[in-house]
Amino acid sequence: MREFLATFETIFNNAIFYYAIFVMGSYLILTLLSAIEMSGYIRKNSYVNYREILVSPLAPSVSILAPAYNEEATIIENIRSLLSLHYGHYEVIIINDGSKDGTFQQMFDYYKLEKVDFVVNYQIKCNEIRGVYKSKLPSFSKLTVVDKVNGGKSDALNAGINVAAKELIMCIDVDCIVLEDAILKLAKPYLEEKYKVIATGGVVRIANSCKVEDGKLVEINMPKNLWPRFQVLEYIRAFLMGRMAWSRLNGLLIISGAMGLFDKETVIKVGGYDHSTVGEDMELVIRMRRYMYEQDRRFKVVYIPDPLCWTEAPQDLQILGRQRNRWTRGTIESLWMHKDLFFNPRYGVLGMLSYPYWLFFEWMAPIIEFLGITVFILLAFMGNINWEFSFILIAMVYFFSITLSTIAILFEEMSYQQYTKGTDLVKLLLSAFLEPIMYHPLTVYWSIKGNLDKFTGKNNWGAMTRKGFKSTEAATETKQTT
Repeated sequence: MREFLATFETIFNNAIFYYAIFVMGSYLILTLLSAIEMSGYIRKNSYVNYREILVSPLAPSVSILAPAYNEEATIIENIRSLLSLHYGHYEVIIINDGSKDGTFQQMFDYYKLEKVDFVVNYQIKCNEIRGVYKSKLPSFSKLTVVDKVNGGKSDALNAGINVAAKELIMCIDVDCIVLEDAILKLAKPYLEEKYKVIATGGVVRIANSCKVEDGKLVEINMPKNLWPRFQVLEYIRAFLMGRMAWSRLNGLLIISGAMGLFDKETVIKVGGYDHSTVGEDMELVIRMRRYMYEQDRRFKVVYIPDPLCWTEAPQDLQILGRQRNRWTRGTIESLWMHKDLFFNPRYGVLGMLSYPYWLFFEWMAPIIEFLGITVFILLAFMGNINWEFSFILIAMVYFFSITLSTIAILFEEMSYQQYTKGTDLVKLLLSAFLEPIMYHPLTVYWSIKGNLDKFTGKNNWGAMTRKGFKSTEAATETKQTT
């Protein structure tokens, strides 16, 4: 028995060690590619005059689609933000997805809405649209409000696509604060890329503790709460060091649901958002990419490093856990729905690189880590652990995590430096040391729970509680259960 355990421990240690080396190696490669891509982007865009895009008759028109369900805490400020964007040809479509609170009434009263005669072309299936509303006030002529039967975020976005009149659709979370030049920067690749651009996305940042006035971000602060601060670090890594690299490889599988700009024609041809998944943003990008491969058309999915959108992050662990649980289930669903892509050369980078990477390192990594910890505890309990090797491996992973986070902070400081206070930088660096101990184990737990929930049939969206971009004392809580 002891001989068997010794053999098993050797195999186990080797497997974990080489998997860790492989993961860390892939992260280093992505970091290098991101640095190259970001450097080129900053150099190239230092000469760009976005005013030319603003006044150009060639600039594509944009329909902004923002689903709203029980968003009365932030709805007025968010619409203000969207209506103040700097762009020539755009409209704002708010889709009230059967809200049960005062969301629709607030919009109706504040913007002086009236129901208009509108023939909806149901190009994509969605729940019944009860009415389309426009403002009586000329200053809000860009605003359209769609009132529909509740069907969830995907269904609401499909309803918005059916109403949209412009060439491109910008899908956002209504609780986001979008910077004024966001559309200009997202639309730019559609004008300059050699091949057809089907989607663009930008960096999403955490707005907790930031100051917002009249729908505009006026002061950027590091979150006071520790859990959103960990998410700031996590988002910087994901967007500046992950998605930038995949954009360079033209292998990006996801445009954040918080904000993305899509070619409407392609979205309609692939059937819009899928109602059967909670990971609708990732699944749509995969479906659009494989459609272009199947049509033998050259295309690009572009990510830019500009911080264009600020969103409220969960600061309650229960709410944060529901979010990460949902992200895990969405990843599983998207990968399963497109399982025929796995190492399929017909789909180029998508099949041979992007899909396998997400399968092995995004979905399986937490599972392997959890199994590794479980086996480690069992072997330790039976007295069959090489403690010297184990401590070396743990120290290696811990310090690699800190190094990666430190590089991410360096990327932030060398690019757009949103956090300008010295104390903010110290807080981020301290978070980098604490994250592997305090935050990462929780993300592994939530991922495992997401896997269990998915395979046991628990596929609900989960409640989300938002405070709104106001002081904590004055905030009104609202629940989202789409």
